[in-house]
Amino acid sequence: MRNLPLLMLSLCSLVACSGESGERDAAPAAQNAASRPASSSPGGYLNVGRDAMPDEVAAWDIDVRPDFEGLPPGKGDVYTGEELWIEKCSSCHGDFGDANHVFVPLIGNTTAEDIETGVVASLASGGAVRTTFTKVATVSTLWDYIHRAMPWDAPKSLSPDEVYALLAYMLNLAEIVPMDFELSDQNIAEVQARMPNRNGMTREHGLWDIDGTPDTNNTDCMSDCTESVEVLSELPDYARSAHGNLADQNRTWGPIRGAVTLAEGEVPESAEDPAPQGDAAADESMVELLAANGCTACHGVDRKIVGPGFNEIAGKYAGQDDAEAYLASKIVEGGSGVWGAIPMPPQPNLSASDARDIAAWLAKDGQP
Repeated sequence: MRNLPLLMLSLCSLVACSGESGERDAAPAAQNAASRPASSSPGGYLNVGRDAMPDEVAAWDIDVRPDFEGLPPGKGDVYTGEELWIEKCSSCHGDFGDANHVFVPLIGNTTAEDIETGVVASLASGGAVRTTFTKVATVSTLWDYIHRAMPWDAPKSLSPDEVYALLAYMLNLAEIVPMDFELSDQNIAEVQARMPNRNGMTREHGLWDIDGTPDTNNTDCMSDCTESVEVLSELPDYARSAHGNLADQNRTWGPIRGAVTLAEGEVPESAEDPAPQGDAAADESMVELLAANGCTACHGVDRKIVGPGFNEIAGKYAGQDDAEAYLASKIVEGGSGVWGAIPMPPQPNLSASDARDIAAWLAKDGQP
């Protein structure tokens, strides 16, 4: 992403505002406009577009190439990566990157021989589970993707050093580097020389041949084409909200978003005894405590994310005599089966006092 096209500006920003606020902002706006180069858009309209400013390009220009162009300086060791992994990654990928309950496994099915040859043998046999490390050829791809897209609920929130540490932990899980290894921009090329599938890519396929011929045999519909799609089956209205508001359970950006199945504050009709909805303005200090310990990566105050919402947990254990002690223990030790197949990893870095405070908050009157 070395060159950006013209950045289109909002037309309203080019129209002089009237009134007191317009007069107050006129001078700074004129100075800002004067500092930016005027240019013509592809359509030839002067001042409708402009060249992207260097800082704007830099904000987008974060890709890392296989030759490591674009890789920022930094370092991170396996031990630090393990701590970060448990906090930010294990709920989706498991403690050792081999879980299959949310996403497909990242680690597994590579051997010492694969590391020596650079070709993963299991890819040539049927029935083998294909993990990220059996397929990916370049370590830069892993660094780039983690940096841009992870964690799932907070992409681009990891610092370069955290990315190095997390990747070091993954490389150790895949037995590519030892436990005491520290990955950095200075030695990442050495790691590339040990990637299990580094020599496994091929150009012998239709997508590589740019000859103007389509890669498929489909033909365009030229007559009696269907003008509209008829939906033959869908969930009935009473069942659409059975799992809450789907829009709250998907990313709020990108092309794939969940359908709005519940209005704000609405309770699913299918719930015989719906869990309490919680106070939207939950105690600010408690929310900060939850966020500081990584709890809000998987649990919303009043909605499910990966695990149940805190309001659901509070409602489930409302009135239970040992709720506070039980919840404090579960928070620290983790577990699975109570809320479905997705396990909650243990939280060894959570202090006993923080665990007690969170448990007391959840156990208080059955509603956080």
